Formats: sequence, C-alpha cells, structure tokens
Amino acid sequence: MAKSPTKYRTFFKRFYLFLFLFFLVWIIGANWAIASNAGDKTFDTVSECPTTKVGLVLGTSKNNRSGSDNAYFTNRITAVVELYQAGKIEYILVSGDNGSADYDEPTDMKNALIERGIPEDKIYLDYAGFRTLDSMERALKVFGQQEVIVISQRFHNERAIYLGEHFGMTVYGYNAKDVKKMGGFKTYVREKFARMKVFWDIVFGVNSTFLGKPVKIG
Repeated sequence: MAKSPTKYRTFFKRFYLFLFLFFLVWIIGANWAIASNAGDKTFDTVSECPTTKVGLVLGTSKNNRSGSDNAYFTNRITAVVELYQAGKIEYILVSGDNGSADYDEPTDMKNALIERGIPEDKIYLDYAGFRTLDSMERALKVFGQQEVIVISQRFHNERAIYLGEHFGMTVYGYNAKDVKKMGGFKTYVREKFARMKVFWDIVFGVNSTFLGKPVKIG
C-alpha cells in the first residue's frame, strides 16, 4: 500500500532535522577542537614566542575589493617585522596565492617586508599556498621545515596549527593584530566553515594541489 502524504512529510521532517543536527554538531565540534588544540601554542607578544629558524607568514591580498589597504595584510607584515627584529626568526617563508598573472600575494608581501627593512635574502616565497592546508604541507614537504612559527591573525593561526600537526609538524602561532568592523565579521563567519573543511580534508585525505622539488631554506 502506498505511503500517505502525511508519512512522507514526517519522513522528510525527520531527515532535515537529522541534517540540521549533524551540521550543528560538525560546526561546533570543529571550532571547539581547533581552538582547544591551539591552547597555549599561540602568542600575542614577541617575548613569549619561542625561537625558530623560519617564520611562516600566511598570504592575503594587499588590497580590499574597494582598493583600500587590507588591514589583515598590513598587520601580518608588522608581526613578521616584530619577530625578525627580536631575533625570534632567521628566515621568512611567505606562502600565498599566485593563481593568476595579476594576483600575487607572496610577491606583494615580499615587497612590503623589504620596504620595512627585511633583507631580501632572508625571504623565501611559496607561490602555491592556495589554502592553509597547502601552505602547511608544503612548508614541511617542499621547504623542509618540521618546526615553524606561523604568522597570521589568531583565528587563522589556530587552524594552521591544527593542520601543521596533522602533517607531523611542530607549530606555534604569533598573533598579528586582528581586524574589527564588518570586514572582520565576514572573515569570522567564513572561518567557521573553513574549520569544518579541515575535518573534511583530513577524513578524505585531501592533500596539496602542488608539491614539487625541495627548496632548501638557508
């Protein structure tokens, strides 16, 4: 006997409720796991930071879509300079997106660092850091770094630490100044979903888009 319309409605209500609860547990669990794992591995002041050979700065665009300066970019550059001048890092690995001829995060960051007094021969560029996962895996497998201080905003550092440890690295985070207002809120929301994606990638064994020949730093 065919199911009644009422039974179909009940089935779909339960199905959608299950999906909602699954999604809720996933997003809450992912965010809790990544934040709690970072624990005391991120630092807000230079004096607290451990000393490592390489600081890994995660790329972002130099300008916002409106053409104005991107505060995430500026604050990360400042954080790198602080670490370098304090002797906490000897070399800088800039990992970002260079997916097209007119978009080059690593070179923009390199130029900004040189303008702030960082010697060019202390800067190495990773043009295939399309995602944080790529940046962390390539830092290990291409650039040979088993221990790094990752430099970005706290929320980003926490995710980078989780991914780096997944690949077997020792990772600390130096927190660049965060960004408030509406731009910061949009990034905050996007980060929640990015943390969900971390566990998707781990479960399904997603790896870097590109690896390539080893590069020796220093």
